[in-house]
Amino acid sequence: MKLSLGPLQYFWPRERTLAFYREAAGWPVDIVYLGETVCSKRRELGTRDWIALAEELAAAGKEVVLSSLALVEAESELNATMRMLEHGRFLVEANDLTAVQLCREHDRPFVAGPSLNIYNHRALALLMEDGLRRWVPGVEQGMGLLDDLLMGHLCEGGQLPELEVIGWGRLPLSWSARCFTARALDVPKDACGFRCIEFPDGLPLRTREGEGFLRINGIQIQGEEIIDMGPELPLLRALQVGILRLYPQAEGMRDVVEHFDFARGSATPPPRIGAINGYWHGMPGKPGLPAS
Repeated sequence: MKLSLGPLQYFWPRERTLAFYREAAGWPVDIVYLGETVCSKRRELGTRDWIALAEELAAAGKEVVLSSLALVEAESELNATMRMLEHGRFLVEANDLTAVQLCREHDRPFVAGPSLNIYNHRALALLMEDGLRRWVPGVEQGMGLLDDLLMGHLCEGGQLPELEVIGWGRLPLSWSARCFTARALDVPKDACGFRCIEFPDGLPLRTREGEGFLRINGIQIQGEEIIDMGPELPLLRALQVGILRLYPQAEGMRDVVEHFDFARGSATPPPRIGAINGYWHGMPGKPGLPAS
């Protein structure tokens, strides 16, 4: 099983971001996703910077994928995806149908990111005709739905794409044209001051009882818990999942990567060091909450 370093979901200063990925060049990950997927106003690194960083990581032996925005709202955001495609060397992760359409027009294979809506085998088949090579299912698509979808695809004579499952990190739950961080800090979205940069792992949102509930991350909402799919490795292999995605976090990421690198080579599933992924098991996403 391969390990991938998913796209950075948070807004970090330029030098911190560059230092993180240059250190990651020496980590035992096989695939590195690069690019801004949340908010185009986060311009500490532009498209040219991401491509230059991709060249460095490729020279270090990593497979590199350039990730597109999950919500394209402006011509400039469309152009950024176009520049990724025009570069030509690296696979693109399409996180919305705008990117899928561009990949199709340019006859380019792509990775289907977790924000694409694929809920039945016919949708999967259509996207594979458009060039889908690898699929990262959405966070709410548990093992039951995934198994049914893939079996339906196989029964109709389709070939399975590469499967990549989110194995570590806070789950990206939703996106909106509104900026949740700006709203929480009582500043306008268009004059936000790039306040996301103050929260390297997102802005915690708590219940009235003080319990951690969600993370606010610009226009994205995440779950509070860092989920850990390490103990599910035998089941993931049985489902023919070939890649485990680890989302970057501000501290301790090297240790996380080394933990999963050891686990993938072990005959025994590792102990859980993060939270259980309720969605994967058909349960509520947040541990401890009753089903509605």
